[in-house]
Parts: sequence; structure tokens; C-alpha cells
Amino acid sequence: MNHDSSHSISRATSISRASKQASSISRNQSLIKKNVAPQDLRPSDILIERFVAWKAIVKQLIAYFEGIADIENNTAKELTRLGAVIQVPFRSGNQFLGEGGLQDVYYGIRDKTRVIADQHANLGRTIDSSIVQHLQKLRTEIKAHIKNVQNDTGKLATSVAKERELSAKLISDLSSNISHFKNTPMSVTSKSDPYVANTAVTRQLQKQVHEENLLQKSIIIMQQNSAHFEEGIVRSLQSAWQTFDEWQSRASISTQDTFRGLSTHIASLAPDREWISFSARSDHLLHPDTPLRDPQNIHYPSKDDPSVVPVHTGLLERKKRFTRSYRESYFVLTPAGFLHEYSTSDPTTNGGQTPMFSLFLPACTLGPPSSGFARSHKFHIEGRKDGTGTTKTGSFKVLRSGQHAWSFRARSREDMMEWWNDIRMLCARYLVASEQMERSGPVEAAVRSAGYVSEDEDIDEDEGSSVEEEDEEGAGEDEDGEEIYEEAEDIHPPSYTQPEKHSGVEIGPNGYAVRNVPK
Repeated sequence: MNHDSSHSISRATSISRASKQASSISRNQSLIKKNVAPQDLRPSDILIERFVAWKAIVKQLIAYFEGIADIENNTAKELTRLGAVIQVPFRSGNQFLGEGGLQDVYYGIRDKTRVIADQHANLGRTIDSSIVQHLQKLRTEIKAHIKNVQNDTGKLATSVAKERELSAKLISDLSSNISHFKNTPMSVTSKSDPYVANTAVTRQLQKQVHEENLLQKSIIIMQQNSAHFEEGIVRSLQSAWQTFDEWQSRASISTQDTFRGLSTHIASLAPDREWISFSARSDHLLHPDTPLRDPQNIHYPSKDDPSVVPVHTGLLERKKRFTRSYRESYFVLTPAGFLHEYSTSDPTTNGGQTPMFSLFLPACTLGPPSSGFARSHKFHIEGRKDGTGTTKTGSFKVLRSGQHAWSFRARSREDMMEWWNDIRMLCARYLVASEQMERSGPVEAAVRSAGYVSEDEDIDEDEGSSVEEEDEEGAGEDEDGEEIYEEAEDIHPPSYTQPEKHSGVEIGPNGYAVRNVPK
């Protein structure tokens, strides 16, 4: 075993004993006292690596607080822009109270929003000026500490390495001199004398140990300084966070108080205060007891003209002659001589305004009503060759051939006779003979008001009735199956005739012909 190995073992043994004796020393102070050789210890590099890590950690915290400061500054800008959304005073004229109403609440929202924006801006500036700058200064101090470790401990470690290399060289020379002395003792010189070489080794080892002791002392001092410096780093971080917490808590409490004040202000406003004030100022609001308007109470020109008052209204069934099915609809007989058919009796709907079928009675012939013994209560209306009933438009066209007739059926004989009696006042002719009747009822008055003047017109008995005849081929119909009419010329107002005396026709007390039943 050479001298260097024995020295290393003794060195390690002394370190191990020292560690056992100083068990109360803290871990940070005993980092270098390991059971390894001194040339394997690089505590300066370990310290440098640790504080480089501290520098990176502080840098991360600086970036974090810089981000919070940016958030607060952006929040302040957005709140300032948001406060500009509230436009007061209101520009809606005389709609709201100037003071003591909702407008005061909006003033508070705008102003308090600006106050909250200022609080966020102040917090952002505080973080930038106090916390971030403090942490940046701490990071600079960490850099300086790393540099001190490199300058002090690093230089001593380099010097120790040089001394160790020189000691190893001198020990190697000593071994060579001893070998040379044993092999060729007569050729030994004064410089190669093992004694002289050993003296040089001893002196060099003393110098090496001195440098190692200096390095050890420097490392111990640097470790102690680093421990205190690291405590300062942690305290600085705690102080920075405490400062942030205080400012952030203060700003948060102030913001909450501001919003709470706004909430209290708007909650104190009576919900009906603005409306009561508005209704008191306005002259155009309606009184709650104002009655609703009724269209029946609206008066307009010609509203009560006799030509617009229907002569008869009600339900009838209609079909063309020689067809099987009836269709029930709502019919209106007008003083103008029209019998209109509607799909509904409600005049507010389209079906109650536009007739589906219209018949111009002054151009038609009315057939006799069914007898009292008939199972159905119906009568017929026939169009003359010189004109007939109209379609929806009310126009007239001359039929090319044949005539058209329609059957109308009522639900009861009384209903049928009311319709028949009113329709005959407007038809060109009707096929029932009766005695002269006084025509002074409402229907006659409506007819006279519409402009029809009664004239005596004899019924050509030979002409007969063509009610039982109809063009089966549907001549005179348009493509939709509706009858085509053309405006009739020289249409005379309806006249009312009575049967001749001794004609054999018996007139009943109601003015209608009595059917003689054979005995």
C-alpha cells in the first residue's frame, strides 16, 4: 500500500469519526463529511447546481406574477370599456325619473364599474412594481451567489487538484529513485537520493493538505452562507406572496363591497316608482276603466242604408236539378236581388265574406213550393233564357242552349215558406197564383228601398215552367262546373200578379194557394 492510499484511508477514517462525534451537526453542515476520498468531493459543483435550480424556480414565479399583473391590467381595460356601455343620462326623452329613480342606479353602475377597474389596475401595478421587481432582484442575488461559489470554492478546488497532481508526480519519482537505488546503488546522485525525494514528497503533501484544508474551510463557510442565503430566498418568496395576498384580498373585498352597494341601491328602488311617475306625467295613457270598443257602435256613411240590410238569412240546402246530393250552406237574400251562398255565417272569416254561389233573382223564375203533404220542404229557381243566376263575380252571360235550375230545401215548411215568400218579392216571376195582397212588410220595404217598383206583368200560362227540364249535358257551365252568366239587358223589376177571377184557384187565409185534395 502506497502512501497516498494510506493517507486516503486515514483521511476517510478521520472524517467518519468526526461524523460520529458530531452527531448534533445539521445535515447541511455534514454534506461533505462522507466516507469517500477528498479528491472525489466536488461540493462547489453541488452548490452551484442547487442555486442554478433556485434561479429557475424564482424565474417561474416571476413569470407567474407577471401573468397575474397582465390579467389585472386587461381586466381593468375591459371594465373601463364595459362601464362606457352605460349611457347616462338616458336619451329616451321624458321616460324615466331624472333623480331618485332608475337613472341614479345606472349612474352608480357606471361609476362603480370604473372604481372596480381602477382597483384592478392598482393591483396590477403593485404586482409589477413590488412583487415582480423584488423577485427579479432576488434572482440577481442568486446569480451573484453562484458567482461567489465559483470564484471562492472553485478556485480552491482547482488549486487542490494541481497540488494533488504534483504530489502524485513526486511520489512516483520517489518510487523510481528507490528502485534505482536498490538496483544500481553506485549510480545514485544527490538529486535521486531516496531521502531527498522523500523530503520533497513530505513537503508537497504538507502543501496539498494545506490547500485541502483551505478548500474544506471554504466549503464549510460557503455551505453555511448558502444555508443562510437559501433561508433568505424562501423568506423573500413568502414575503412576495404575502404582499400579493394582502393586495389581492384588499382589492377583492373592495370589489365585493362595491357590488354589494350596487345591489343594495337597486334593491331599494320600488318596482312601481318609475311607472307611477311616468303615468302621472303622460297624458296619453288610457284609464283602466275605459270601455272596449264595439264594432257595432261604429257609425259610418251608408251603414243603415236599406240596400245593405239583408232581407233574409239562414240555412238552406242547395243542389242542381236532377242531381242527388244536397249541400247545406248559409244563405243571404239581399235587397239588390241576390241570393248569396256562404260557407260560414261568421263574417270575420274569408268564407263569410266571399260568397261561393250567387243568384240574381230579377233574372230568374221561382217555382212553386212543395205542398204541405210532401216529405221534403223544397222549391226551385230557374234561370230564364235571357239571363240567369251569377257566379261569385256577379257577371252575366247568355246561355248557349237550355236553362239551369236549382233546388233549395229547408228544414221545415215554415222556414221554406218564409224563404219562398221573401224570394218571390225579388224574382222576375213566380209560378203560384194568389189573391192581391197588401205588400207593406219589411221585405217589401227593402225591395222598394233598393229601387224596384212593382209593375203588373201577366204570366204567360202557355209558357209553363221549365223547372222540370235541364240540359243534362251541362251547357252553359264553365270548366269548374259553375254556371256562366252574362249581364241581362232590359231586366224589369219584379211584378206581383193575382189570379183572374173564376180561375178556379182557391186562395187560403194566408194568401197562398190551397191545394184541393180529391175526395
